[in-house]
Amino acid sequence: MLQKPIALALLAAFSCAAPAAEDAELAAIRSQLAELKKNYEQRIAALEDKLAQSRAQAEKPASVAAAAEAPRLGTPAGGFNPEISLTLQGQYKSMKDIDERAIAGFWPAGGHDHESEGIKGVSKRGFSVDHTELMLAANVDPYWRGQAILAALDGEVEVEEAWFQSLGLDHGIGLKGGRFLSGIGYQNEQHPHAWDFASTPLMYQALFGEHGSYAQDGVQFKWLAPTPIWLEFGAEAGRGANFPGSDRNQNRAGAGALFVHLGDDVGSSHSWRAGLSYLHTRAREREAEVHDANDVHGDASFTGRSRTWLADFVWKWAPDGNPKYRNFKFQTEYFHRDERGDIGCVSDEAGAACDGTRDSYRSRQSGWYAQAVYQFTPHWRAGLRHEQLDSGSLRIGANALAQLGDENLMFARYRPKRSALMLDYSWSEFSRVRLQYERDRSMPGVTDNQFTVQYIMSLGAHGAHKF
Repeated sequence: MLQKPIALALLAAFSCAAPAAEDAELAAIRSQLAELKKNYEQRIAALEDKLAQSRAQAEKPASVAAAAEAPRLGTPAGGFNPEISLTLQGQYKSMKDIDERAIAGFWPAGGHDHESEGIKGVSKRGFSVDHTELMLAANVDPYWRGQAILAALDGEVEVEEAWFQSLGLDHGIGLKGGRFLSGIGYQNEQHPHAWDFASTPLMYQALFGEHGSYAQDGVQFKWLAPTPIWLEFGAEAGRGANFPGSDRNQNRAGAGALFVHLGDDVGSSHSWRAGLSYLHTRAREREAEVHDANDVHGDASFTGRSRTWLADFVWKWAPDGNPKYRNFKFQTEYFHRDERGDIGCVSDEAGAACDGTRDSYRSRQSGWYAQAVYQFTPHWRAGLRHEQLDSGSLRIGANALAQLGDENLMFARYRPKRSALMLDYSWSEFSRVRLQYERDRSMPGVTDNQFTVQYIMSLGAHGAHKF
């Protein structure tokens, strides 16, 4: 009789315990689900915040430089950690041994340095580390971005660029300040590793000297017009210390530039860009070495103003806008330069001072290049370039310099020419090797057949190049 009540009591206890255990298990599951939901909500909120920041950055720089011409944004930096990249660039070059290599009929930018060694676009014979470039960049905050590029060559380091750029200005307005490559022309804003050939065109060497590009220490203003096609206006004011100008140690700006760029797509496979630019600067005692028919050397100096007009045009093709497998690029630029001032003798070969006589000087010069590059597989490209300059008209007053005439390479009436063939192979977007042949006739009576083997290796975060 006692066993039945005990059995019933045990059964009741188990019946009560089962719902309790089930309730505890369900509570644990609900707790876990709540925790997962909370974590997912936090992650979704973080992703939404990143998406909003990315949209803001994508929209505002696009209003500064247009989507096809946006500045190097690279991989977004985390916190205060900047994007860092290193470009290794070297080559082997075979060419004639010419003591005073120059572009006939054009004022040498190097002054007394006629060796033309170790500079961009005019390199040493044999093996050399042509150009090593270190880039650091990051967004300062939602409103500003900064970037610095240091170039190392044969134990020397120079600051190629060091600028800040606006991100938060509206109405298509952009502002940049510091040291930057000027927006004039097309190739001027490109660094050597982005060139399609191992050397810069003769045009850029004649215009801007040993660096092959014109850099400003100053400010740049851009405005993207609200038009159906991409239309950009720009203006710059800077120190003007670089060739063709010179440092004049003054408070006001020494150089100014204006440019306009426009472009558009043609269907889904074609796009183009065109531009007009103007650069105004002044030189004070800009020196160069001269010599007469008897090879008597002396130093001459120019003081006056220099004005340069540039026109550029680029056409690109890629099947359905995808350049990965095949693409074609045609690029051409033209310049006209007018310099006016006075010129005089500084000293003769023995170092004796001249009598200080100066006379009027005026030159009008021009030149152009055209190049085409075709990528026929995902890894191989081939290119062809032809270029020609015209030393133009030159007028010098009646002094000793006027008698030098064509005997002096700087005052020679000549049309320098050069043609190039290029073939390169890229394992990826970060590694490339290039073979190039050039037929250089930039000096009278000299035909220099040059062969170059070049490598370009990029390490670290590196933003997309311009259009």
